[in-house]
Amino acid sequence: MKAEPVTLDLDGVEVTVSNPGKVYFPEHGETKLDLVEYYRAVSVPLLAQLGGRPLLLERYPDGAGGKSWFQKRVPKNAPGWLTTTMVSTPNGTTSDALVAKDLAHIIWAVNQGCLGFHVWPNRADALDISDQLRVDLDPSPGIGFPELRHGAVLAKALLEELGITAQLKTSGSRGLHLYVPLEPKWDGYEVRAAAVALARELERRHPDEMTAQWWKEERGSRVFVDFNQNAPHKTVFGAWCVRPRVGGQVSTPIGWDELETIEPDKLTLSTVPARLAERGDPWEGTKPQSIEPLLALSRKDMANGLMDAPWPPVYPKMPNEPPRVAPSRAKKDSV
Repeated sequence: MKAEPVTLDLDGVEVTVSNPGKVYFPEHGETKLDLVEYYRAVSVPLLAQLGGRPLLLERYPDGAGGKSWFQKRVPKNAPGWLTTTMVSTPNGTTSDALVAKDLAHIIWAVNQGCLGFHVWPNRADALDISDQLRVDLDPSPGIGFPELRHGAVLAKALLEELGITAQLKTSGSRGLHLYVPLEPKWDGYEVRAAAVALARELERRHPDEMTAQWWKEERGSRVFVDFNQNAPHKTVFGAWCVRPRVGGQVSTPIGWDELETIEPDKLTLSTVPARLAERGDPWEGTKPQSIEPLLALSRKDMANGLMDAPWPPVYPKMPNEPPRVAPSRAKKDSV
């Protein structure tokens, strides 16, 4: 194990990496310094997605598989050059969050044992605007990656019908994420409404394959379109970021032409840099878009008498939200 600290000059900012030989990913033995070098190798597309956004840090000081916690606030002893911004949680609690200003900020967090960057859909200079629609396709019991692939294709087709182009990435775990970069016009409530409308329309068109049902007991063996990833103050695991898994899997942007052959578990901090050098960034050049076609669907649903979809339990009760209780429990309580 390499014990001597390593000091890096990152575009004029010196960041010291302590204990660089510490093993962070035990399956293949990648170290803290290996993770640093990974982020240096993918810094251009990484910062294209994370740059200027607040981050929630997932810290594993002993490496993947060890103890962990989520850190919302930058510690008081952090260096003075760090850029932070004040963000709020759903219940109104504020925290001084790290902003992904540049690579030095990312490497500083890695040195703190951060093995997961969860990214806000807002920029630090416009916290009231959500400029990304994020669709998380989740497996239900009996649903594997082949079904998720098919669900992604169905979502892509619907979005294209509405004039919207979606980007695709692996989650770094078992799911798939679709992203749509947005014009800076809408807040998180509006973007979530668009996501709810998308999920419901997918369920209407493909009721045996896709579901918008928030309660697990109602999903069955269908792909769940997780609209609540777009709720205000909600973070999603970042593109190009390494998951805190022992194999060092990366949440990797991929091209739609790769979907049928991609093997997500093989996309790791040891393999993704060469892949990026060979194929380039599949998200490069995608332009900000409008969610008005989805908001039109949302308005139509409301006019037809639909209520809002349930919100996560940490959020206060919302207008037009149905009772926030599982249907089976509601039925039991009514007896």
